[in-house]
Amino acid sequence: MEKWSVIACDQFTSEREYWDRVGERVGTEPSTLRMIMPEAYLNDVPALDMAETTNRAMAEYLDGGVFEKLPASFVYVERHTSKGVRHGVVGMIDLEAYDFTYGSKSPVRASERTVAERLPARMLIREKARLELPHTIVLIDDPEKLVIEPLRKIKDSFRKLYDFELMEGGGRIEGRLIEGEAALELEESFRVLSERELSYVIGDGNHSMAAAKELWNKIKTGLTEAEAETHPARFFLCEVVNVYDEGIVFEPIHRIVFNVDPDKLIELVKEKLEIPGGREVVLCSGGKKRGSVYLRGRSFGNMVEALQDILDEYASVYEGTVDYIHDEESLLKLTEEEGSVGFLMPVIGKEDLFATVMREGLWPKKSFSVGSARDKRYYLEAREI
Repeated sequence: MEKWSVIACDQFTSEREYWDRVGERVGTEPSTLRMIMPEAYLNDVPALDMAETTNRAMAEYLDGGVFEKLPASFVYVERHTSKGVRHGVVGMIDLEAYDFTYGSKSPVRASERTVAERLPARMLIREKARLELPHTIVLIDDPEKLVIEPLRKIKDSFRKLYDFELMEGGGRIEGRLIEGEAALELEESFRVLSERELSYVIGDGNHSMAAAKELWNKIKTGLTEAEAETHPARFFLCEVVNVYDEGIVFEPIHRIVFNVDPDKLIELVKEKLEIPGGREVVLCSGGKKRGSVYLRGRSFGNMVEALQDILDEYASVYEGTVDYIHDEESLLKLTEEEGSVGFLMPVIGKEDLFATVMREGLWPKKSFSVGSARDKRYYLEAREI
């Protein structure tokens, strides 16, 4: 199982050595690595070639009896991470209730703005795929802990599906099958939750969900109303977690800009955005922290957006490259490269997430992350689509 389960495709995008290590570790064993498209390789391997490779692996595993099918069920998950234990439920969500566009009033919404150019590769891999594998974490606002937390008391009554150490420092994961009457009761809890104006917010993996939504919009145009009601592509596999779960920790997503003059870029950021009493962003170069800049913004999201605009504009003019890093240690290592400068971003309080989405709409792209890079969801379960 350790070789089977690998981390989300959008992690360690600037660290090919991570994914090279994973490939060596997996070898020829069955692995979710063969059914995903690590974004670290997208600049070197055409997306179409990756899609064909992943689709062949899906067919091989399905036809070769690798999977056990568990219909009409949920999976209760306990994930031991560097921050504690995160508790969740794997199930499928109706894409008809989801809208990732800015200003959406749908009950299922993105937390951050969707980057359109990141969708085509994901749509390409899903278009002819027989399976979907979830790395998306969907958050619910349940301060009274009425939906997922009760499962913790009765988990021993559920059949254990897996229990193992995840590779590359990912911690430990345990999954148990929820079926029968227990599944129906849980489904009713989610139904009640879904009656709220804002029921679910996508914490991680929004771009994969957005790609699924875009493909579903295309597919349903050729279906009758009855066919559309139950078509498997209408639904999306994900893990649902209470935002108030003690294992949920919001981590900042840091910025790094390559192939620029660090001093000039920092000077520009200070000139445009610095204000006394602003939000602290730590500057990094030469593999070390090099002081701070205090940035203005009427909200946290507004500050992130203003900084991002400057970084994008500067990189465009001087042919630099902006990347997003989930781990402070990784950022410091990457800033050892000459002509690079990193920005260590502050964190937000998780109690503000739903209120902010309701009040201000979507956060800017790559504002925060649910956990550090190694705490991201690993691919494990799959669903036929």
